[in-house]
Amino acid sequence: MNLSNNKILITGGGSGIGLGLAKQFLAENNTVIVCGRRASVLAELTEQFPAIITRVCDLSIASEREALYEWILAEHSDLNVLVNNAGIQQWMDIADPDFYLRAKEELAINIEAPLHLTALFIKLSNLTTVINTTSGLSFTPLAKVSTYSASKAYFHSFTLSLRALLATRNIEVIELIPPAINTDLGGKGIHDAAPPVAEFITAIFAQLKEGKSELTYGFSEAMTKAGPVELQAAFNRMNATNFQVK
Repeated sequence: MNLSNNKILITGGGSGIGLGLAKQFLAENNTVIVCGRRASVLAELTEQFPAIITRVCDLSIASEREALYEWILAEHSDLNVLVNNAGIQQWMDIADPDFYLRAKEELAINIEAPLHLTALFIKLSNLTTVINTTSGLSFTPLAKVSTYSASKAYFHSFTLSLRALLATRNIEVIELIPPAINTDLGGKGIHDAAPPVAEFITAIFAQLKEGKSELTYGFSEAMTKAGPVELQAAFNRMNATNFQVK
């Protein structure tokens, strides 16, 4: 993709990797639109970066996804890049009494929302690029976040198919595959020892400039290149200890 002169929608762009993408795309001379559930977070974002356009939207609700698309169609029909980045990660045990309800929340945000948004936004005549954020856990799951890992494996598989499906429309599909990064995904403090967002974003944009369609870093790069033996070893290492999710 061209790294400048785009109009880009980033879901979940108010914090974490999404915020890092928003800031860097803005620095690369793009018009950036960010949507998220928390109005207060978006207000802070526009206070710091007045050029970023924001929209409050709960992506877990189909009608709000449709309203987001209709707003884009009416106000920003020249949008040409969709970044399906929003995601939630639930640390839980299958024996937890609220496991199923929390798992449904993950599936709504991590699978239903990006599938629905993609189906809507490919109707835009100017759309040239879809970027999907998956995970290194797409390739080998972490049992403590079983539904998250499964949702990202699904989204990885869908992204491969989407690339083939949209090739005849000349819509590029890019997969962003992060490892654990120092964000609040899953809860504050969980990923404090992970690499910083800025370091990850720098590496990702270098790959975008090279024209790569799969963007990896550290652990996720290793997992995309691993064979069955290496993946099984990674799984055993990651899930070696018994645990209780608090």
